[in-house]
Amino acid sequence: MSKLKDLEWLFSERHFDREVIALCVCWYLRCKLSLRDLAEMMAERGLSLAHTTILRRVKRYTPEFLKRWNRLATTAGQSWRVDETYVKIRGKWAYLYRAVDRVGKTIDFRLSARRDVAAAKAFVAKAIRTQGRAPETITLDGYEAFSSAVREMKTDGSLPRRTKLRSSKYLNNVIEQDHRHVKSRVNVMLGFKRFRNAAVTLSGIELMHRIRKGQFDLTSLPLKDTVSPSVRMAVLSVR
Repeated sequence: MSKLKDLEWLFSERHFDREVIALCVCWYLRCKLSLRDLAEMMAERGLSLAHTTILRRVKRYTPEFLKRWNRLATTAGQSWRVDETYVKIRGKWAYLYRAVDRVGKTIDFRLSARRDVAAAKAFVAKAIRTQGRAPETITLDGYEAFSSAVREMKTDGSLPRRTKLRSSKYLNNVIEQDHRHVKSRVNVMLGFKRFRNAAVTLSGIELMHRIRKGQFDLTSLPLKDTVSPSVRMAVLSVR
C-alpha cells in the first residue's frame, strides 16, 4: 500500500473545510444524486459549489479515502462468486469484474476495457493480492474465458491446484444481486467520459458499498452504530 499523504498537505489551499469536502465526495459516491443535485444541496446550506468542482474533488480525494479505509478492511471468505457487469465509457461498453463471497462480502473488483482470458486472469490475481490468500472455490456462471483463465493460472502456479472451479447460475445469484447496488448508482451518472475517471469513481462506489456491508473493523473509531455510511467515511477520511 502506498504511503498516506499528510492531511494538512492533502487539504491545503482548499476553500472549504475538509469535513465539507469529505461529505460532498461521500454523498456523491453513496447516494443516487447527480453532481448538479449535490451542488443544489450545498447551496441550500449556504455553500456555493459548482458541479465541476465536486467532480474534481471526487477524482482528487477518492483514492486517498480508499487508502485510509483499507487499513481497517477485514478478510472475506474463501468461497468466491465471480461475474462481470457492464459500464459505459464514452459511449462504449467496458467490463467491471466483481467477486463476492458466499454471504455477499465484496472480494474485489476490476474495471477492464476488454472481456477476455487476460482480463479474467488479471482480475483473479488482483483479488488474491487484495485478500492475501487464494480462494478454496471459484463459482462462475459458465463464462468460458474465465474458466480458461483459472485453468491457466493453476498450470503456471499463480493459483493453487486445490482451488475448485464450479459453474452454477443458481449459486451466482448472490453476485448478480450485488451488482444491482453498484449499477443503480452508476446508472444515475449516465456514463463516464474517461476510463481513469470511471475507475476512480467506481472504486469509491465499491468502498461505500463495503462500508454499508460492514467489511471494516471500526472498533477503534468513536462512532455510534447509528451513524450513516457517508458520515463514517467522512470521519475516517479526514483523520
